[in-house]
Amino acid sequence: MNKVFLIGRLVADPDLRYTQSNKPVADFRLAVNRQYTDESGERKADFINIITWGKQAENVKQYIEKGSQVAVDGRIQTRNYENKEGKKVYVTEIVTNNIMFLDNKKDGQAPREDTYNDLHTTTSSDDSAFADFGETIELSEENIDFDVAF
Repeated sequence: MNKVFLIGRLVADPDLRYTQSNKPVADFRLAVNRQYTDESGERKADFINIITWGKQAENVKQYIEKGSQVAVDGRIQTRNYENKEGKKVYVTEIVTNNIMFLDNKKDGQAPREDTYNDLHTTTSSDDSAFADFGETIELSEENIDFDVAF
């Protein structure tokens, strides 16, 4: 199974492009804090490339920006290409299934009610990111160790 779930903040505004067949594709980098601190007490982050397609890509460009917090559900994809110097470059990135916007719409405006689902949870391939995970597990706040600092 190739499934990835991340929560982090954008390190730059998303870039939206269109393919030759006019399909929207957006990419951005997500800073995701590591769970542990290093020997000096600093919390390190990983910077992960994210790719999203279709209406989800257009929503990303319109409603989030550098510093926005998002949750991403997707899959790891690896690819390679030859750069201008003739060297092979290897790329690892996350291709999204769903993106949940955890902050309000950029510019501080509240989302319109009729587009709430498009703005906060957008789906590109399946209706439920968790459909194949089985039964629900009940947790209380005491069971969750959630220490994230941004």
